[in-house]
Amino acid sequence: MPFNIYHDKHGLPRIILTEPKGSSAEVLLYGGQVVSWKNERKEELLFMSSKGNWKQPKAIRGGISSCFLRFGDLGSLEQYGFTRNRMWSLDRDPSPLPPSDNQSSVDLILKSTGVDLKTPRSFEFRLRICISPGKLILIPRVRNTDNKAFSFTFALCNYLSVSDISEVRIEGLETLDYFDNLMNRSRFTEQADAITFDGEIDRVYLRSPSKIAIIDHEKKRTFVLQKNAMPDAVVWNPWDRKGKTLPDLGVDDYKFMICMNSAAIENPIVLKPSEEWKGYQEISTVSSSYCSGQLDPLKVLYGLH
Repeated sequence: MPFNIYHDKHGLPRIILTEPKGSSAEVLLYGGQVVSWKNERKEELLFMSSKGNWKQPKAIRGGISSCFLRFGDLGSLEQYGFTRNRMWSLDRDPSPLPPSDNQSSVDLILKSTGVDLKTPRSFEFRLRICISPGKLILIPRVRNTDNKAFSFTFALCNYLSVSDISEVRIEGLETLDYFDNLMNRSRFTEQADAITFDGEIDRVYLRSPSKIAIIDHEKKRTFVLQKNAMPDAVVWNPWDRKGKTLPDLGVDDYKFMICMNSAAIENPIVLKPSEEWKGYQEISTVSSSYCSGQLDPLKVLYGLH
């Protein structure tokens, strides 16, 4: 087997991905969840809760996980769906993707067989996770193996590690409509030039661009989130009061995280029998360049120089 796999201190099978420049990622078969992504300087880029519950069948808060919501509504993506507390398998046949045969990528699969669904449907959920210098890529695929069509909503939930949430800004979502889950899912239009944080936020931004910048001023680091086939974007942080009500989140954890999710929520994905949906997400990191204290959005969002 080209990559390293071992049982961690919680008894969960863990896959270690590495690449020659020195960055790494760690993936659990439980939940198909990325629980670590470190750059070549061994700095952790993902947030994991200091009070996370690692005992099955609980879902583990943090990292990157897939939210495959059967006939989901527009509610908070804290209602994550069932894929996060199931044991995934290594996928030996990831076609039509090229084979994953090196230490920097892994293919996982979760089949509907044995999954307890209120409305049973037959499906195969595949996930490729790969790293390269400065990048973490996830390619989710859902195939309908049933004899009837079904629909679903989907998200990749990305808990990113930040120095101080009050020093973070998100660019790329300005002027968009969004559902505010703190206001009974009322629809609003974003008026701010960028998203900044001074309290709880739980929003679904609709028809968002394919590239979004999450700027951490204190660390002078920017996460660039690129996505395809997931038109919506979810921004979530519980802040202090809501955070204290979450038993698997430390009291001050909200300060060091931002949940920035790629999603398909407003318009559920519909698959006919034998059809497959494929998404794409790439998170990269760049050093923030400043202009009046702000990242130049043209450089990051549009690649202009």
